[in-house]
Amino acid sequence: MTSEVNDDATRTHDAPAPVPGLMAVTPRQGGYGPLTTKKWSQKDYHHPAAGWGASMSVMNVLTREREMIRGTRAIFKMNQEEVGYDCPGCAWPDDQHGLKLDVCENGIKHTTWEMTPKRVDANFFARHTVTELAAWTDFDLEDQGRLTQPLSYDASTDRYVPISWQDAFALVGEELRKLESADQASFYTSGRLSNEATFLYQLFARELGTNNLPDCSNMCHEASGRALTASIGTGKGTADLEDWEHADALFVLGVNVASNAPRMLTTLSEAFKRGAQIVHVNPLHEVGATRTIVPHDFVDMAIFRTTETSTLNVQVRPGGDLALMRGIAKAVFEAEAATGGVIDHAFLAEFTHGFAEYQALVEGTSWEELARQSQLTEAQIREVADIYLKADNSIISWCLGVTQHEHGVDTPREFVNLLALKGNLGRPGAGPSPVRGHSNVQGNRTCGIDHRPSDAFLDRLGEVCGITPPRHHGLDTIATIEGMHDGSVKVFVGMGGNFVMAAPDTPYTAAGLAKTELTVQVSTKLNRSHLVHGKKALILPCLGRTERDEQKAGLQSVSVEDAMSMVHLSKGSRKPASPHLLSEPAIIAGIAKAALPDTTSPWDAWVEDYDRIRDTMADVFPGFEDFNTVVRQTNGFRIAQPARERTFLTPSGKMEFSHAPLPDVIPADAETLVLQTMRSHDQWNTTIYSNNDRYRGVKNLRELIFMNAADMKARGLKQGDFVDITSTSRDGSQRHLKRYLALEYNLPQGSAAGYMPEMNVLIGIADYSTQSDQPLMKNVQVTVTPAAG
Repeated sequence: MTSEVNDDATRTHDAPAPVPGLMAVTPRQGGYGPLTTKKWSQKDYHHPAAGWGASMSVMNVLTREREMIRGTRAIFKMNQEEVGYDCPGCAWPDDQHGLKLDVCENGIKHTTWEMTPKRVDANFFARHTVTELAAWTDFDLEDQGRLTQPLSYDASTDRYVPISWQDAFALVGEELRKLESADQASFYTSGRLSNEATFLYQLFARELGTNNLPDCSNMCHEASGRALTASIGTGKGTADLEDWEHADALFVLGVNVASNAPRMLTTLSEAFKRGAQIVHVNPLHEVGATRTIVPHDFVDMAIFRTTETSTLNVQVRPGGDLALMRGIAKAVFEAEAATGGVIDHAFLAEFTHGFAEYQALVEGTSWEELARQSQLTEAQIREVADIYLKADNSIISWCLGVTQHEHGVDTPREFVNLLALKGNLGRPGAGPSPVRGHSNVQGNRTCGIDHRPSDAFLDRLGEVCGITPPRHHGLDTIATIEGMHDGSVKVFVGMGGNFVMAAPDTPYTAAGLAKTELTVQVSTKLNRSHLVHGKKALILPCLGRTERDEQKAGLQSVSVEDAMSMVHLSKGSRKPASPHLLSEPAIIAGIAKAALPDTTSPWDAWVEDYDRIRDTMADVFPGFEDFNTVVRQTNGFRIAQPARERTFLTPSGKMEFSHAPLPDVIPADAETLVLQTMRSHDQWNTTIYSNNDRYRGVKNLRELIFMNAADMKARGLKQGDFVDITSTSRDGSQRHLKRYLALEYNLPQGSAAGYMPEMNVLIGIADYSTQSDQPLMKNVQVTVTPAAG
């Protein structure tokens, strides 16, 4: 398929009344990316993932950011123990064998985007009002460069103006002390906050008196944490990178590996070389699930030698993963009945609870229904099952394509059910392994960012830190947005991230932020959330992870936790972008001292030397004993996972089988498509680097919808036709995007896909899972029609 069109048409779409700070509603060919009048095109991508395409992309990024020399040096320090910094991108584990180029294209993009020599200072805001900046694209906002000094919004001039750190802290403290209850404030964090800053942040919120600690996990892997906690007593996976190296079968579900966790390509290619079976399950057929050339394999690069990254690709309908897994389980039970010796009865008898009920549930489900809900044939399901049956050691890994559904908790629990049948829990080369997204999102949750904290954690925190933490559950992301609307949330603090663009129902989220008394954004670069603000607003610029963090005790390191529970140090070496930047711990401590005048917590001592923070954390968190010593070991340390030792911290003391009914994921109306929102390859979370999506063959276009060829034909659509997209929320309200371009793509009939954050407007605030409270970003019910007018 090849298309090329020059779009000069004027496009408008229906939208709610404009909210100050949001970009004008008229769509652009580049969406929220760079403004463009270039021809858009789409051509199927036939090259391997990574390889020379990634290398050329890296060269272009280094050139564009004018960081060819310093950027290249930084590459050799990325993910390097003791002498380097942790990539601020994804949470895939670092290589444990001393690889000197443990990097990927997207990590380098993310780092050089932070390292840019461009600056946003007081002169910039003197030239531009907030109203003017609201008309800029999100790419243009971030492309202005690094923030250099604290800023306060001046309503009389509609500009951000400089403010001293002391006055900024005083303003936050004053607004927080005015609240009738600490629960009128909400403290959000993105996934890049260090463990040390995370600990201080949650401690401050709880000393203030609230558990309102929403985070990006509420929109991503909340379902995984709840599922694993219910099944095995821990919210994390049990498999580590060494297990991946010894698994006979790897099942990878709902993740675009090449874009979302590119270093995983190395692991997959090595698994293929040793003969492991690799099954990718995803509605979209992605390049990362085909073949790769790993850039640090210089011989392969020189001779263009590729390695497969899969042995089987299976395209389920969106939300059909549970039906596929239950089908595999049904095949397991049939094989056991036929020949015996398949199911690990000894493991089941000693370590599990509820097996008989699960067996009855599976055996009572028909092949016809499993095939209908997965949109696979019985033969296709049995082909996947045969791989599981023949493997001695299996790992099941998943990402947001699994969790962002109504049944996002039930599905990972089904993974654990299936693993348990053959004893693939608590032994080498096996286990559940969620693919976390942002670099320290798992560490955030480990170190206390949780709106539903356990009593055991609160008991220990109170005892060690001498505070009386609140016991009631706090607000998550969706509840925080609702609280801003009903007036119960008056202060919003964003510790990193771009909340308004990451959350669903963009106009509704923005309108909520605009109702607050104060918004505080701790950031490195300008973004949309600075323009959508409360009556009072602060921008507090912080150090980036690549930069030197000098405190009274000297150069500091911070720690992060990867997706497989390894904790290691990160130390920046670059000169800070401005002498006026503060570290995240220093900013948190400054706010805490201003808001809590009677605090006895040693905020100043903690900021002077982060070892003191780690000493306190060692007393609070199980598994962090002697933190300062073990984190300085080669490769750091792995937090103990009781379930890995077959100690299940569930009410029964055993692995708990889930008995969830098979969900009906087929829309009632045949005209309805199930839309998944996703990132392009040239994007990281809400940061858009360009309008290209290399692996999907798209150039100079973001306002598009990928559709199955048969669905396009049924609607009278041709490649590149303009379409109108309408979503219907659970509350009956409708949302519209008009004159998007329909592009044919290899995905199941009845499904569609498009980019976030442009399509977040289609996801209503009522559209969240009742199991996890996550927005249904992978299950948006839409109709697509030829564009009117």
